[in-house]
Amino acid sequence: MAKAASVQARPEPAAPPPAAAPEVPAQLAENMERIEALTQRLAAALSRRPMHDPGVEAPGADLVVNAGLAWAKLWSEQPARIVEQQVKYWGETLAHYAGMQQQLTRGKLTAPEDAEAETDKRFRNPLWQSHPYFNLVKTQYQINARAMREAAQNLDMLDPVDQHRLNWLTNQIIDMFAPTNFLATNPDAIERALETEGESLVKGLANLVRDVETHGGEMIVSLADRNAFAVGENIGTAPGRVVRQERLYELIQYSPSTEQVHAVPIVLFPPWINKFYILDLKPENSLIRWIVDQGYTLFVVSWKNPDASFAETGLADYVSAYLSVMDAVEEITSEPKLNAVGYCIGGTTLSLTLALMAQRGDDRVNSATFFTTLTDFDEQGEFTPFLQDDFVEGIAAEVARTGIFAAHLMTRTMSFLRANDLVWGPAIRSYLMGEAPPAFDLLYWNGDATNLPGKMTTDYLRGLCQQNLLVGEGYPMLGHQLKLSDIQLPLCAIGCETDHIAPWKHSWRGVAQMGSKDKRFILSESGHIAGIVNPPSKKKYGHYTNDGDFLGGPEAWLDSARFAAGSWWPVWEEWLREKSGEMVAARSPEAGFSAAPGEYVHETP
Repeated sequence: MAKAASVQARPEPAAPPPAAAPEVPAQLAENMERIEALTQRLAAALSRRPMHDPGVEAPGADLVVNAGLAWAKLWSEQPARIVEQQVKYWGETLAHYAGMQQQLTRGKLTAPEDAEAETDKRFRNPLWQSHPYFNLVKTQYQINARAMREAAQNLDMLDPVDQHRLNWLTNQIIDMFAPTNFLATNPDAIERALETEGESLVKGLANLVRDVETHGGEMIVSLADRNAFAVGENIGTAPGRVVRQERLYELIQYSPSTEQVHAVPIVLFPPWINKFYILDLKPENSLIRWIVDQGYTLFVVSWKNPDASFAETGLADYVSAYLSVMDAVEEITSEPKLNAVGYCIGGTTLSLTLALMAQRGDDRVNSATFFTTLTDFDEQGEFTPFLQDDFVEGIAAEVARTGIFAAHLMTRTMSFLRANDLVWGPAIRSYLMGEAPPAFDLLYWNGDATNLPGKMTTDYLRGLCQQNLLVGEGYPMLGHQLKLSDIQLPLCAIGCETDHIAPWKHSWRGVAQMGSKDKRFILSESGHIAGIVNPPSKKKYGHYTNDGDFLGGPEAWLDSARFAAGSWWPVWEEWLREKSGEMVAARSPEAGFSAAPGEYVHETP
């Protein structure tokens, strides 16, 4: 009994202490807190996104209905064709999966050769070819993309414009769903996340939040570091002064760099869709500085960045501003003649101005130069999806409500003309890789967008782009019907070979219809910007010239053209020199207003 009592009195062994919770690495804990805070900021920023008219967000229902009708017609008339498409798609898909499974059972992937991957920079990572998972994803994406394109192209829609738009939208969807756009199917992003212990994803989320906050709730990716440049400090620094300031524009006269200048001054009208300093980014590629260095008195217009108070400002107001600028140049220089230059829509409006002046008997313009300018809109090219009634009516409703076509809407439209380069590629680098935007002056300028006045926007879209009145019955303005054939003065036009905004063949056709007997066309290599901002010192892009007439069409013109290496600037200046008069003492800008680049260039939407 005593022994039993002794046993019973033995104390219970102490319970082991509770296992300690695994310690969360300090970096991970910090990242989780940052992600939570950033997510809250993102939700708040997205909630501020303004509401737009549905017509500017997507094509109208008519396109969907017409596509459905075309499919129903194809199904009723050629069912075997649709079945063939489906069998082909599923056959490729099943063969792909079966081939991949067979490879994996052997323990080694021998991926098929992929010519597409060699040319598609999205799939440069070797893992797209060597890793079973990524190769499976990439190949299936390519099969899906081909099937979607073929399905859209084979609908045989009655309206070729609808077919063009359907093909374009199909390609947009294909690009949007590329596996590179998603973290789980992007080997570069996964590798970067592992290397940085998730820091790249936190930085990517921070970049996304920054962009949404910067653009008022819109998801527009920043293409350049906005803190790397300051206009007037390290870009747009050519010396000069604002010599006139009006409600719609500032007129800048640049300081001479030579003791003598040509008597006839130059006035340059840039587009107001972006800002003029694209022509003065850096001293070494500044067309503005180069013109001044050749011995010319140069005036450049800096347009106002409009707000809702400019809602009723139309194309006629811009033409009136051109005439006002010419009055100011004549007053400042005491010269009865000037040479005018127009860039992009600045050139389109210059053509309207010149036609008006011709009908009024105003011969102040000695010669005109057009940089990448469209005046004949019979062919709408890559803008076809945006220039149909549903989008134009949507834009008209939007500007009627807000007074302006907002800068971010224009930026979005232009970006999706080159979606992989201007939307998805930058988004991958910024949001998935966590990279900071590059310090690139051209991309900085591209993001420095402007609003457009409401009435001007609809004037341009309806009267010029859709109705093509400048070529047809005449554009009605200030009591006149303006036509390209009215333009009789000497002119020179520069197109750019790979320009997707103002395709050179379309530009050439507009020049061909102008009434001048003294006209020439120069074709620069490269695109809308790089083809124009092409200084002789770089020796980067060449150009084509042709002394022949404009009777055979743009293809015939190019076939008989001469190619020369280097910039077109000296060729143009040689042509311009003959129309610029004798040499006189250099003119310095008058005092009274701010120094170049002025005040309007700093205004933001």
